[in-house]
Amino acid sequence: MTVSSESDNRVDEVSVPIQVVNGATRVVGVFGYPIEHSRSPAMHNAAFRQLGLPYIYVPFSVHPDQLSTALFALQSLGVVGVNLTIPHKEAALGLVRHITREAAEVGAINTIHSTSDGLVGDNTDGFGFYAPLQSLWQPDSNSRAIILGAGGAARSVAFKLVSEGVHVTIANRSLDRAQKLADAIQQAGYRSVDAIALADRPAVAASIDSSELVVNSTRVGMYPEIGEIPEIPIDALRSGQMVYDLIYNPIQTRLLHEAESRGCRTLNGAKMLVYQGAAAFERWTGVWPPVDIMEEAVLKG
Repeated sequence: MTVSSESDNRVDEVSVPIQVVNGATRVVGVFGYPIEHSRSPAMHNAAFRQLGLPYIYVPFSVHPDQLSTALFALQSLGVVGVNLTIPHKEAALGLVRHITREAAEVGAINTIHSTSDGLVGDNTDGFGFYAPLQSLWQPDSNSRAIILGAGGAARSVAFKLVSEGVHVTIANRSLDRAQKLADAIQQAGYRSVDAIALADRPAVAASIDSSELVVNSTRVGMYPEIGEIPEIPIDALRSGQMVYDLIYNPIQTRLLHEAESRGCRTLNGAKMLVYQGAAAFERWTGVWPPVDIMEEAVLKG
């Protein structure tokens, strides 16, 4: 019995697509500092194996002082492209020849493609945020959303929502930072955005109550601080609202747990990670990847 079971396991292992690395392998990857936590290599390499594409995705630990050197080396090394994560997204703006409209508006780059005409900087975070939301929520010109936080993720989310006609409120610990983001969006030609301080609980409660969508773009509740929850009047959440936490570790944050207990619909950040990565994958390869395989790889992590 034991021998048969081991044999079955060996057959299953052989049936898994194998990623062969040789002289024809094309390299993509991610620059970050630190980079050990990234799930991007697992999800991209799972997709490459599934499709049998001759690519490998490598994590590169790039110190901020070496970002320029690392980017300029991409074409010399034949690297097809890279993703950028903390702390490189904003610093890369002045280091590439071309940037897309999305990257210019958000003021950050998360994807670079090495082309014959130089490096092209793009930002797929807004797409990644919105793609899994579309089947769950269809906004109109009267729709409202509140975003908790005013950092890089909040910028991508806010620009995407206003481009879809949604009225957005930014709630942040620093009112000044929230207002700067609101001003940047308005200066880009979109409808006005409200800015409030998280400490102003009556204003936050009123904004949550009037919103169809609540987005947490902060790190509050992320592993290992899984018992934490954003400082909001949680009882302002109401049944039927969509609560979207961009965190994917843990899959269900305390915020999402509390939201579900109040009858809210919820969405975690795993699919956003997958879809922003899928858009980069397509840019580099010309092929749309199997997002279910990518998501499975993320969740296994």
